[in-house]
Formats: sequence, structure tokens, C-alpha cells
Amino acid sequence: QVQLVESGGGLVQAGGSLKLSCEASKRPFSTYVIAWFRQAPGKEREFVAALAWSGASTRYADSVKGRFTISRDNAKNTAVYLQMNSLKPEDTAVYYCAADISGTMLPVPQYYDYWGQGTQVTVSS
Repeated sequence: QVQLVESGGGLVQAGGSLKLSCEASKRPFSTYVIAWFRQAPGKEREFVAALAWSGASTRYADSVKGRFTISRDNAKNTAVYLQMNSLKPEDTAVYYCAADISGTMLPVPQYYDYWGQGTQVTVSS
């Protein structure tokens, strides 16, 4: 069992930046994939980015490539970050951190076993 806690959300103007954090209750096993999803009101939860805990492999949704960066804290060994730059109003959503214990890195929520409670990101125009 792994608990995930997100933080770092808030209100920012278009073009601005935010850095989200996902803190795990224990160090993820090497097979884990940690991902960020987001859900806007009235829309389905969508994949944003994922990182394989064992190495440098990452994956991004086309809508955030070149603007968002997912990374892990090698010193803490329990944190994953999402650096979001050049934010747009369409990035407004609740952002969730999730863990996939089998390491498939598929961009589908059903493959993820553990979820955080979410953090709100609002981008004003």
C-alpha cells in the first residue's frame, strides 16, 4: 500500500509556471511508474505525464510536451514533481498523482493502482 499526497497547486496567470509535488508514503519499488493525470469539470480524467521509477524513461501527453517536465527527487527517493511552464487556461484542472505497480506506463487511469487526493490548478486568461 502506498499513499500519495499532492501539493503545489494554485492560481496562476496564463504564461506562468507552477511546480506540483507528489510525496509517497514510502519509496516506490523499482517497477513502479508514477504519473500525473488531470481532470477538468465535466471532462474525463486525462493522462499528463509519467516517469519510470527505475530509470530515466518518461512519457508525456502531446498537449503538454515542451511545457511540462516530470522528474523525481533522487535525494528524497519518495517525491515526484511536475514542473509546468507556459501555462494555458485549458490546463485548468484538478491534478492527480498516481502509481502503477506493474510499470506499464500506459496513459489510461485504469492501469494505476494508487491515487492521491488531487490538487487544483487554475490558469486565468
